[in-house]
Amino acid sequence: MAAQTRALVSGQWLADAVRNSLVGPKLRILDTSWYLPKTKRDPKAEFAQKHIPGSSFFDIDECSDRNSAFDHMLPTSNHFSQYVGDLGIGNDTHVVVYDTSDFGSYSAPRVWWMFRLFGHSLVSVLDGGMKNWLADGNSVTSEFSKPERREFEATLNQSWVKSYEDVLENIKTKQVQVVDARSAGRFRGIEPEPRDDTQPGHFPGAVNMPFTSFMDASGKELGTEGLSNLFREAGVDLQQPLWATCGSGVTACHVVLAATSGHPGCDVKEAVINTYGKKGTLWEGGLYKLRMLFKDDYPSSPPKCKFEPPIFHPNVYPSGTVCLSILEEDKDWRPAITIKQ
Repeated sequence: MAAQTRALVSGQWLADAVRNSLVGPKLRILDTSWYLPKTKRDPKAEFAQKHIPGSSFFDIDECSDRNSAFDHMLPTSNHFSQYVGDLGIGNDTHVVVYDTSDFGSYSAPRVWWMFRLFGHSLVSVLDGGMKNWLADGNSVTSEFSKPERREFEATLNQSWVKSYEDVLENIKTKQVQVVDARSAGRFRGIEPEPRDDTQPGHFPGAVNMPFTSFMDASGKELGTEGLSNLFREAGVDLQQPLWATCGSGVTACHVVLAATSGHPGCDVKEAVINTYGKKGTLWEGGLYKLRMLFKDDYPSSPPKCKFEPPIFHPNVYPSGTVCLSILEEDKDWRPAITIKQ
């Protein structure tokens, strides 16, 4: 099967495979849909209503570290092996993943990356997802039969996962390029994060490439040339080490997929950072409350100011909102800073 090693397969390729009854032990299709709670979408219920014939549902939240305080942290190798084995996947199975996002692709690259992380290279993303599958007139079904279990042996490549401490060290050394896949507003700190305990902004030195920029208007991945140009315009060198980050380890995987597609054969961009912008961590950007203390002899003596949470280096966007580079905590009052627009 020539397409096994490709990061992307077309809807036509998969439709032919379904029509020729190739779905089985050597080819499995997974609906990997996952959505933020605020969307109020139930991917399991949607799967039960319609899915690509022969598909099984891959639950990102179930195939995760259920004891972690954070959402869908990576499972152990044993957990992953058991989970995908129950889906009828063996080490010789070509896995095709898709999701039902209106973007064309949203969570599927996360599962594509997970398989690669656990040593399984025979995995592809359905280009354009369910959105384009339906647009092309391909069939869907509500019928489902549980595949026969197969044995799968996972081997975790720990070097692909970076810790909070790794991020802090890289902020100092600037040895590795970091690409943030979230929206420009969240990256700049002028839009709220979906989770209340996470602040907007970004790691110092990170480059913003929203995951939607890797797809065209139809939701299909840009071609090799388009992706290569996109990275070049962003100042990202695909021949140098690259980390990807986002809010919860889902859309960051679009960066890895795009880098793989934009520079075939280059294997230097496989690390995704499962690190979060929790309150009090080192992120640039964000909206903060400014407290001013005016002395009795004002304006003879300048007021003092304090930002909450404590920050350094205030800047002002054209809109007039204050955005700050959080380099370290400053718990003391300091002289007022005059900001000229």
